[in-house]
Amino acid sequence: MSISADKVLDAKGLACPMPIVKTKKTMNELEPGQVIEVQATDKGSTTDLKAWAESTGNQYLGTITEGDVLKHYLRKASEEELNNESPHPHTASLEDVLAKLEGNEKITILDVRESAEYTFGHIPNAKSIPLGELEQRFNELDPEEDVYIICRSGSRSDMAAKKLSEKGFKKTINVVSGMKDWTGPTETTVEK
Repeated sequence: MSISADKVLDAKGLACPMPIVKTKKTMNELEPGQVIEVQATDKGSTTDLKAWAESTGNQYLGTITEGDVLKHYLRKASEEELNNESPHPHTASLEDVLAKLEGNEKITILDVRESAEYTFGHIPNAKSIPLGELEQRFNELDPEEDVYIICRSGSRSDMAAKKLSEKGFKKTINVVSGMKDWTGPTETTVEK
């Protein structure tokens, strides 16, 4: 799986704080859920963009180095993600999911992050259906199975659990606190 971005920003040759200034301006033009690729040559841009994304509620997905160019991937968060007030009643901890995997239990793990996020690291055998595609693709899942839903922080997965429950899924479980705190095994599908 290759990484696709909705927008590419050329910040090569710029020093701090310009990559962040340009990223902020470009992020304002994006729709929630869209991914930006920031191309930079400033070695400090990785730390700077990570910190900026965290402070604004957007997601830093990862960086790929190609020669002297750092390709940073960030995802714009939606207002719903930042202000989710009524949580889905069925949750599981990361430890619960890890125990099921280590016990070789057959479970369905649905990763609702954007494909770029999934590419940088996901739970082995997790099915990738970004939240924005769930309405069109929910038929790829078995409504009779327990579906453990994960995202970066537990917010998008909470929304996905609610949506699937509304579609008649018997048991949808939101995995909290999400991939940002996952310590179990991961796979990447980044092509270098």
